Amino acid sequence: MKLLIPGPVTTRPEVRAALVHDFAPWDLDFHPLYAGVRARLLPIAGVGPETHACLPIQGSGHFVIEAALRTFVPREGKVLVPMTGSYAVRLTRLARECGREVLHVPMGERERVDPRAVAAALAADPAISHLAFVYSETSSGIVHDADALVGVARAHHRRVIIDAVSAFGALPLDLSAMPEVDAALFTANKCLEGIPGIAVAISPRERLVGRVGEAQSWCLDLADVHAHAERNGSGSFRFTPPAQVLNALSVALDLFAAEGGRERRLERYRANLKVFADGVRAVGLSPYLPRQLQGPIVFNVHAPDDPRWNLQSFVDRVKERGFVISNFFDTVTPSFRVGLIGALGPEDFREAVGAMDGALRELGIRNRKAA
Repeated sequence: MKLLIPGPVTTRPEVRAALVHDFAPWDLDFHPLYAGVRARLLPIAGVGPETHACLPIQGSGHFVIEAALRTFVPREGKVLVPMTGSYAVRLTRLARECGREVLHVPMGERERVDPRAVAAALAADPAISHLAFVYSETSSGIVHDADALVGVARAHHRRVIIDAVSAFGALPLDLSAMPEVDAALFTANKCLEGIPGIAVAISPRERLVGRVGEAQSWCLDLADVHAHAERNGSGSFRFTPPAQVLNALSVALDLFAAEGGRERRLERYRANLKVFADGVRAVGLSPYLPRQLQGPIVFNVHAPDDPRWNLQSFVDRVKERGFVISNFFDTVTPSFRVGLIGALGPEDFREAVGAMDGALRELGIRNRKAA
């Protein structure tokens, strides 16, 4: 079965095979594995261990986003969040749940964040300490201009938190040119094509000094993750780690390097996008986004304007043909969502379009256009 969702993604057999090995995480033979994973993630963000720390914690992307908000945003600080879609809504809730005040940049889900609007919001309220934004909005599929947004924060002397959960490992991200960024956040199970269970922050080392305890949560304290590694070595995990997941990520990073790194991975995802977008149009369906806004990570398709349309029935029939897609949508109007990432290539997406065409025929969908 091939997963056409934006995480967890389809993985290579070598990655899945890594899960069968048992480890004692406190054993000295495990330490080089974990330390190696941390060391290999830094260059993907354009930085090295001299300036930045790689800070993994157990859990999904939400865990590390909350950890970053708790660790870096002062309790009396404010966070500015452009409302890019449902993952910006989640970021907002995480910030408010840990007691931080949130202000919004209103916008539509079919537009990129306007740096001028961000600049105006920052200029209007000096109490805003951080800009926090979603780089690749997983609900809509739009990729926002991270360089421009960080540049606005730089001009207004504010700090930045980047939700790069569905961007890291494919989309460009050079933290060496972004000293304002307190944390870039991601997981193992999206563009890195690993297994769920590990979330990661990459942060400037200098920003972690003296912050232990600021998070008001031992589990979600990124400064404590760093302090533990400084005391015990980069191969030591604070609590019991998902050791097999880390082993799978190590193998996934081997495959990432063998493919040619971030640039080649993005090239493959863009090829997936082209095949899928052309195929969707060829079978009479309507893409949710215009071409100029469509990113290479997630693709939404308008639900057909036909009384026979039922998302779960469609998902079930596509699954019978070997592909799993999301059985929910996060867009304003009904759609179905397809992940373009994972260990898949253009031929897989050519076959996926055929499976969707067959499913629509079986359901008797005559009008495939959007309402």
